[in-house]
Amino acid sequence: MIFCGHWPRRKQTEDSEIKNLSENRDIWAQMRTEASEAAADEPVLASYFHNTVLRHKSLDDALAYQLASVLDHNALTATALQEVIAAALQADPGISRCMRADISAWYERDPACDQYLTPFLYFKGFHALQSHRVAHWLWGQGRHTLALYFQSRVSEQFAVDIHPAARFGCGIMIDHATGLVVGETSVVEDDVSILHSVTLGGSGSGGGDRHPKIGRGVMIGAGAKILGPVRIGEGVKIAAGSLVLADVPEHTTVAGVPARRVGGRTVAAPAYTMDQTLDADE
Repeated sequence: MIFCGHWPRRKQTEDSEIKNLSENRDIWAQMRTEASEAAADEPVLASYFHNTVLRHKSLDDALAYQLASVLDHNALTATALQEVIAAALQADPGISRCMRADISAWYERDPACDQYLTPFLYFKGFHALQSHRVAHWLWGQGRHTLALYFQSRVSEQFAVDIHPAARFGCGIMIDHATGLVVGETSVVEDDVSILHSVTLGGSGSGGGDRHPKIGRGVMIGAGAKILGPVRIGEGVKIAAGSLVLADVPEHTTVAGVPARRVGGRTVAAPAYTMDQTLDADE
């Protein structure tokens, strides 16, 4: 049985309300309830729900198991991967905090996601993002070789290529995810929504800071390409298929090749509404 969670899906709230909702929910308890009901409803998958969720003591433990399972390879087995991921989660509580915000982001923004369990088990955008969070921790520890191994496995498994040095905030939704490319010096701030086939790429062969900086609450439509060390302001909406080569002021909508401003001022955070239209958002 598929059902909505105990908490109502958010339609539109103020930023402070969004933060409070995410922080006050016991996502792990809700996920366990959803897993128990799903196991009863589909007995053939009962062992799957037990292994991925119900036998674990915490969401962090379950995440380490889940990521290790999907990234398992002869070169680095699931057991070894699980130890690395668990160590990252223990050393950096921010990974777990952002992961919970990411789960909330999917539940609140994606109409196809009516359970907290759904992105955790089935969405490769979620798996790719959490794997990147571990790879980024490894990169920061100077373990570049292992971080690049994580990047490679994520690319192979999910068709998502994120350099381990790229920085992501919390409450990120990467919808569908296939074809996402994020370069080394990219920065994605909190509460951003990104659709498939997006590129946050460099421009030219020079070194240094050469990739985009994405502000809070931005929505990047499918197939959009943002190239170079450009700044995308808070609350920007980038239309599907756009090519962005210059800074974009906050709370504007851009579209086209090359992208130009269209319509009026956007809502505070287009990432929350996921409105793909080009009309002014009043």
